[in-house]
Amino acid sequence: MKTPLSSVLRQRRTPVHLDDHIEYSQLTVSLNGRGVSLRQRIKGSDVKTKNQFLVRGGQFIYSRIDARNGAMGIVPAELDAAVVTGDFPVFDVDERKLNPAYLSLVVRSRPFVEACKQASKGVTNRKRVKENEFLSLALDLPDLREQERISSRIVHVESHAGRAASLCEQVEEAYDDLLFSIAHNTSQDAPRLPLRDVAPIVRRKVEIQEEEEYPELGIRSFGKGTFHKPAIKGSELGSKRLYRIEPGDLLFSNVFAWEGAIAIAQAEDKNRFGSHRFITCLPDPSKALVEYLRTWFLSAEGMAEIRAASPGAAGRNKTLNLKKLEAIQVPVPDMAKQRRFAHVYASVQAARKLNQQTADELEAIMPAALDRAFAGAL
Repeated sequence: MKTPLSSVLRQRRTPVHLDDHIEYSQLTVSLNGRGVSLRQRIKGSDVKTKNQFLVRGGQFIYSRIDARNGAMGIVPAELDAAVVTGDFPVFDVDERKLNPAYLSLVVRSRPFVEACKQASKGVTNRKRVKENEFLSLALDLPDLREQERISSRIVHVESHAGRAASLCEQVEEAYDDLLFSIAHNTSQDAPRLPLRDVAPIVRRKVEIQEEEEYPELGIRSFGKGTFHKPAIKGSELGSKRLYRIEPGDLLFSNVFAWEGAIAIAQAEDKNRFGSHRFITCLPDPSKALVEYLRTWFLSAEGMAEIRAASPGAAGRNKTLNLKKLEAIQVPVPDMAKQRRFAHVYASVQAARKLNQQTADELEAIMPAALDRAFAGAL
């Protein structure tokens, strides 16, 4: 039987005026049902919005803006007495009818998140779910014993999937350590040349046609490779400049290179484009292989050079200076050593694909388990 949330949740507003001399816990409600966690500890004097609301462990909370993206959950006990702004409605749970653990699972289910999307009102990216709309949403509510059974089964599945996912992450870290170690040994006692002599910057400027579409490329931080952005029409680019990217290019994000946004353009990245913020370097095949260069730049030594070439405070202010990038002295081992490294690199990348497939399968376990649970098949 469908039960409206209004019959099991009661909104609780406990106003608090932040004292400049007291330190407060601020929480964050993660997207995609990833729960509630500590954002930061901060003194009241450093918070502009003084009138906020107190939350208690065991209460339910959601983000008005991101409820449609699964930003909701139960406040953990360790965040009791944390503070939030009015954009995060808080509710007491009637535990005579609803197990909080069961609720935290229901709100992660695909049908419930879809219902939140339908209830979101406003313009794109600023759509909000107001409290009365949220409380009108309904859920299947079996008796408490069945709620506890389902919760226990799901938590058991999630625990095992989480441990397996953690192992996948450890394997990824081990691959990085292996490549960095081999690159370090390969570069020992190698002569050094400025990057401009090894892999000069290449700009392939595109003449924008208004009716054409231009699929863009992105670079993930922490050496996580490239990703594809949606195509954008020429008429929508305005004054934005685009440059063609070719497979085999060594890529740097001039905004986030300092945190490892460095990658190799892959075969599947062909016919993609980047703005002026994406620096493409084309290695001289007689001097350096792109696999070696990418790994050296992501190593501790290489990242130290990149950060030194990225003056500024933090975030988007730490912009990679092109002249400083070109001047970085890169160790250039003989080509035989680099080819051996590239062979190992190719083997590691093949193994990484298998590891990523496993991680993707683990990521799909929880949505599938929730679907089965709330369909009465678990």
